[in-house]
Amino acid sequence: MPTPPPTGPLVTRDTLATQLRALGVEPGETLLMHSSLSSLGWVCGGAVAVVQGLFDTLGPDGTLVVPTQTRSLSDPALWANPPVPEAWWDTIRATMPAFDPLVTPSRGVGVIPETVRTWPGALRSAHPQTSFAAVGPRAAEIIEGHAPDCRLGEHSPLARLETLHARVLLLGAGYDACTSFHLAEYRIPAPRVKVGRPGPVGWEVVTEVSIDSDRFDELGHDFERDRPVVRGQVGAADVRLFPVAEAVAYAERWLAVHRSREEEV
Repeated sequence: MPTPPPTGPLVTRDTLATQLRALGVEPGETLLMHSSLSSLGWVCGGAVAVVQGLFDTLGPDGTLVVPTQTRSLSDPALWANPPVPEAWWDTIRATMPAFDPLVTPSRGVGVIPETVRTWPGALRSAHPQTSFAAVGPRAAEIIEGHAPDCRLGEHSPLARLETLHARVLLLGAGYDACTSFHLAEYRIPAPRVKVGRPGPVGWEVVTEVSIDSDRFDELGHDFERDRPVVRGQVGAADVRLFPVAEAVAYAERWLAVHRSREEEV
């Protein structure tokens, strides 16, 4: 049986840029984007066209930032989707390649961030599990100095994006993907956890703030109800646009009341 034709809508580089401008994305601004290519419809040119359309909108003075996380660089004892046999754990820990910002692919964040990561001129932060990539004149300012024991806190690109008055663009992604909410977790009482990963001289374990996106969808719903979030569509995708700083400040108050983890500390 033949495959039915796509239902669309047909999205091109130009239509994407036009719709982003209508939504309020401004030339010269800094955007932290979380995205889903499949949500847009049928994109002529795929992820490359999406990134081109974003740069057409931001212009030469704008900076695009995306998460380029590497969740697979973690302790195999915690893997669940799928798990691996316990008999393999020691071998995996001993042989897993260490993070290399230039060659380690992103995992679990979609094809658009991976396209940005490999874009000419892209810079990538050095954290081995929660790196970010950026393209644009402010890329180095945002990316440099990502501390190896600070996944998404004060010494990560998120804090710099907050200071630079960047905005979040949820392009077909939900609030569960909003990394800015994690910065708030570093500003309220939270448990610490041991985090295992491959290091430059072998397996290493660091102590980190425990991060958890549980209830972020609910947090995002309340944030959107109480704050002026720009809403619209690009192609078939639902889109949200809002300042990083407002999301962090709201999440800090909301999490302290609705998802307190102080008792775990």
